[in-house]
This record gives sequence, C-alpha cells and structure tokens, in this order.
Amino acid sequence: MTPARSFYGLRHGATDWNRDGLFQGRTDNPLNEDGLRQAHAAVDMLRRAGINRIVASPLVRAARTAEVIAAAIAVPLVIDDGIIEFDFGSLEGLPVRDLMIRHGVKSATDLVAILPEDGESWHAMTERSLCCVSAWLDRHPDDNFLFVCHDAVMQGMANALCGSYFKNSHGIPFRYLHEAGQWRVEQVAIADR
Repeated sequence: MTPARSFYGLRHGATDWNRDGLFQGRTDNPLNEDGLRQAHAAVDMLRRAGINRIVASPLVRAARTAEVIAAAIAVPLVIDDGIIEFDFGSLEGLPVRDLMIRHGVKSATDLVAILPEDGESWHAMTERSLCCVSAWLDRHPDDNFLFVCHDAVMQGMANALCGSYFKNSHGIPFRYLHEAGQWRVEQVAIADR
C-alpha cells in the first residue's frame, strides 16, 4: 500500500546497542544520554514543520523520543505496533560489522540480502509499515504526521517509495515528500532559532 501524501519520519535517539554497533531489532533498549539529547535536538528541527500528530513505535527508544517531541510541540501522541522495528531473529545482539566482514558485505543496505530466515521478512516489514502510515494518513486527512520509528522501517519505506535507501541518523527528521506523482526523502533543515 502506498501512502496518499507526504509525511515525516524520525529515527529514535541512540541507545547503548546503537553505540556498540549491535543488531537491536525488537530488543527493547532505552535511550542513552546521547539519545535523549538527540530527541530534544529534533524538537528544534521540527518546531516549524506544522506537525499536529505523532505516531510512535511501542519500543521504549522510539516511544520516549516521541514523548519528548510531543510534549515540546504540544501535539497528541499514539503508539502503533505497525511501525515497530524489524525482527532480526538470531542476529539480535550481534555486532553488525562482524557480520558484514564475515559475509563480504560492503554496506549496511546490502545486509538485506543475508538476513536470517528466523526473523521477519524485509518485504513483510515494509508492507506493514506502509500500511500503518497509509491508515493514519487516510483516517486524519487534515493532519500533518510524524512517525517516530526505526532505521529499518524508514529504509524499507524509502526503498519501496523512492527505489533507494538513504543515510539516516538518530534524531534527524526526514520528510517523505510526494510531489507530481514522485516520492523523495529529504532531511528537515534546522529552523531558525
């Protein structure tokens, strides 16, 4: 399912597992101090975006990031399992770099080709995420949405909509922009203070 209009996406603030380069997936780790700072910094980038509704993954790192933003810009926040992180199965907790070296993978986006069968399929994750986003956009056609979720979710949606992945950093908002029948993902600029 393809969303009918543009929306914002934000990768949660960092955790200790992110810092250590581990597959995190559904492991429910909290934000570390850097992650909390990133959540607060995202507020400055989103303050003038006109967001009036936030939907977050139920994992604590995304939900806490969303809580910080929702409180600062005074908009409602809901939790939706549809944008929960990808289930990496037996890779959870393992070092990403080691797996890349072992399999001769040169970029993180190439990891999709070597995902284990005991986790979620990339296609299924992408479909559930796009269905979640589409449903919220359809239910609230006048609202400007921010989806606070995870790198794999954002990458899957970007690839499905735009045909490519993008460099995604913790706490940096992106707009999935739909114009003239085409999709692109662009980073949100920091608003003047």
